[in-house]
Amino acid sequence: MTSFGLSTHLFHGDRLGRAHLETIKAHGFDAVELFATRTHVDYHDARHLDELEAALGATGIRAVSMHAPICESYVGGVWGRAYSNAAADASRRLEAVAETRIALGAARRLGCDVVVLHLGLPVTQDVPPGDNDRAAVRRSLETLADASVAAGVPLALEVLPNDLSDPDVLVQYFEELDLAGAGVCLDFGHANLRDGAPEAAEALSGHVVTTHVHDNQGTLDNHLVPFDGSIDWTRTLTAMQKIGYSGRFVFEVADHGDALGVLRRTVGARTRLQAILDGLSEPLPFDEAD
Repeated sequence: MTSFGLSTHLFHGDRLGRAHLETIKAHGFDAVELFATRTHVDYHDARHLDELEAALGATGIRAVSMHAPICESYVGGVWGRAYSNAAADASRRLEAVAETRIALGAARRLGCDVVVLHLGLPVTQDVPPGDNDRAAVRRSLETLADASVAAGVPLALEVLPNDLSDPDVLVQYFEELDLAGAGVCLDFGHANLRDGAPEAAEALSGHVVTTHVHDNQGTLDNHLVPFDGSIDWTRTLTAMQKIGYSGRFVFEVADHGDALGVLRRTVGARTRLQAILDGLSEPLPFDEAD
């Protein structure tokens, strides 16, 4: 069977605790990606990390990945100040790097396999002048590659809707920089906002180490449940099979006012995706010669 997981992004507006993990487990998920925002998962706070470690153990859920910080807070549906490792302003860039370094330490403590990293800001939000600077992001990557080695947790560079994180540009980073075991998080929803999810999979062959599974209509990054948007999931999963991907599919769906309803529909989407994958794994029929 295919391995699936769920990002705690679904509960991003809450302080993550045992009750959330129990709900996730009750819906058949035993792997999570922890979204590192201090109002949700406080990666600075040793006590909160202790509580999460105990809750993960008690529920039998494994934290397989951590999403590096992208903002200082998320409260009441309002995003706090963004962190950007691609800011030309040195103080802003170094702040984002420092927050990711702290998150790497938290990920190591909780036994995560990878830390998922945004490069710069998505163009679906306001990008300040002087941000999404390619030279700045390369400096950040070099520093964070060293921090990743020190923490023993590889980075997964996420496909984003910006010019720093298109599949062909991500491949260039691997060719030109020493990224110390880093790979790619293929975010299908973000790829759908650019050249397409199946196309991204094929372009990133050999680099994909984890995924973000969600949908959209090709215009808004609204993290819909799969099959609620325009992604062709059969084509996308065929492409993933073609490149030999055998890792986990991690749902990164958003709470649009009914988190439990979204979770229930995600379970249905998981069943549909599994059926597609099962069909792809069956041998092609053939007629024996008389």
